[in-house]
Amino acid sequence: MGEVILPVQHVTSSRGITRKVVVLSWLLVGTTDILAAFARFYINTGKQPIPPVSKFIASGVLGRPAFKGGPGMIALGLLFHYIIALLFTVFFFWLYKRWAVLSRNWLITGVAYGIFIWLVMSQLVVPLSNTPPAGEGRFVDKLTAILILVTMIGLPLAFIAKKVTGRTRY
Repeated sequence: MGEVILPVQHVTSSRGITRKVVVLSWLLVGTTDILAAFARFYINTGKQPIPPVSKFIASGVLGRPAFKGGPGMIALGLLFHYIIALLFTVFFFWLYKRWAVLSRNWLITGVAYGIFIWLVMSQLVVPLSNTPPAGEGRFVDKLTAILILVTMIGLPLAFIAKKVTGRTRY
């Protein structure tokens, strides 16, 4: 019988995944994700989104006092957002280098990674943080959040990884 090798045992070529690619990818997905959050807030409320969304992010660490802060609190919320985006970006490329199955179909990989981010954030990070309830209990709100993470983070990261590693499938 032939040897069975699981895809997880294969290491994909990391050719092209440089620090520059990781940093530029992080800035891209961090920015598109926060812009989508701002747009979603504006569409839902008709109000200026930057202060409340940024302060909500800051409240994850500082709790309700974050909402009383000024420009410094807004900057801190944006800093926290970009730190989280950096962690998910670095983790994606780390996984991509080590788990060959991720390079087989960038569309499936991007969708799966977006859903993974949503699961981690909604089931682990936010519940363990100091943020007040966000009101995302409705199915449509959860689906919107997932779609934002898939389209703004998962798919772009998977596409970039495919392009810089020279993979030609999908």
